[in-house]
Amino acid sequence: MTLLPMTILAAARADAQTGVVVFKDPGCGCCTKWVDLLRHEGFSVTVNETRDIGSAKQRFNVPPSLQSCHTAIVNNQYVVEGHVPIADVRRLLKNRPAIVGVAVPGMPIGSPGMEVEGARPQAYQVIAFDRQGKTSVFSSH
Repeated sequence: MTLLPMTILAAARADAQTGVVVFKDPGCGCCTKWVDLLRHEGFSVTVNETRDIGSAKQRFNVPPSLQSCHTAIVNNQYVVEGHVPIADVRRLLKNRPAIVGVAVPGMPIGSPGMEVEGARPQAYQVIAFDRQGKTSVFSSH
């Protein structure tokens, strides 16, 4: 049996446990559903509950037009604003684009954590944004 160097083992563990810090209002159930989805998919999530969610958005430079109900920081590198699909978070981490983050503005029905039984899902886009405030479509759902 060949042993892997410790740095490779450490990197494998880090990939398996991507760290996410979520800033959310304590009473927000849809945010809790999104956090549960992240955990179910193997992400290590820390939740910071605050009534002043606007401060987190301002601190992490989320453009006002892209804001939603919660703000997450993934691997201390990217901002993920709102109900972004987990597949898009994984794509962000895999491709590592030169952006600040991605966002799903508002709270579209059918986005992760915003599922409503009996309601038809809304079409929505995940928007990438950079430090200068330039935006582009990251994905469409």
